[in-house]
Amino acid sequence: MSLTLANLVDWLGGRLCGDPARVITGLAPLQSAKADQISFLSHPKYQSHLATSQAGCVIVSPAFESQAILGRAAIVTDDPYLYFARLTRLWKQIHQPVQAHRIHPTAVIDPDAWVAEDAVIGPLCVVERGAKLGSGSVLKSRVTLSEGCSVGERCILHSGVVVGADGFGFALHQGRWEKIEQLGAVRIGDDVEIGANTCIDRGALDDTVIENGVKLDNLIQIGHNVHIGAHTAMAGCVGVAGSARIGAHCTVGGGAVVLGHLTLADHVHISAASVVTRSILQPGQYTGMFPLDSNANWEKNAASLKQLSRLRDRIKALEANIQNNKET
Repeated sequence: MSLTLANLVDWLGGRLCGDPARVITGLAPLQSAKADQISFLSHPKYQSHLATSQAGCVIVSPAFESQAILGRAAIVTDDPYLYFARLTRLWKQIHQPVQAHRIHPTAVIDPDAWVAEDAVIGPLCVVERGAKLGSGSVLKSRVTLSEGCSVGERCILHSGVVVGADGFGFALHQGRWEKIEQLGAVRIGDDVEIGANTCIDRGALDDTVIENGVKLDNLIQIGHNVHIGAHTAMAGCVGVAGSARIGAHCTVGGGAVVLGHLTLADHVHISAASVVTRSILQPGQYTGMFPLDSNANWEKNAASLKQLSRLRDRIKALEANIQNNKET
């Protein structure tokens, strides 16, 4: 199905420069877009692609309007990336095939679970006793929503997500581990998206909580009793240990680790591959990683790091001696 530029502007707004009857048949990056496709420019560092792009229409900010309209149409808007995001959702809504089943025949839903009338449950999903799935939410294939756990409205849980597996709780007694029953649940708010094969453990006593608008990438582990604030986003392979509390509007880069029982304030941003070993109570960007180097240099630097504590003590002693000499 194709759309005209007039259709797009009617639905999404923006100021059109060009022929409203121009037909758009697809979306594409600037470098590969064709004359019947639409693209976008959201960052100045990519403006060189604008001059050579074959796109029939480009979504741009007012700053790039004069360049964009040379030989093509343009939609001018204050936030081109946001506009393009909304365009992708509109495009999928119009073009996606109608689902044959709202609840796939292979899904297993306990009679004591509650599922909203318009929720969608994919193949091989399991919704256990007492679980709740809110209005407009979607479980892709092989999602498990465990006993007593809840998912709010308009959420998307991608393939393989497990919500409510037991938290990692054991007591060591005479060299053997004894299980601590995990008696809490998982509570997920509205407008949350969870990537493939991500696991969110149920709480030991209190619930594990994922607030509204949180976005989790693939292969993330959220430990028991973790609390993640609204609109926080985490990239793939992040690990959050039990009882950590992460504020609202935070970001955590791919492969980063947050140790247990720590607190991150609102608007804290953790760089990829960092290990958070202490609470962070002030907003800002934080990085904790050792730079990549040749193995030989890395070994030398690692050996030097082992001496830092001893060197610090020597410096303190020297400073003390200098101060004593000044006083005498």
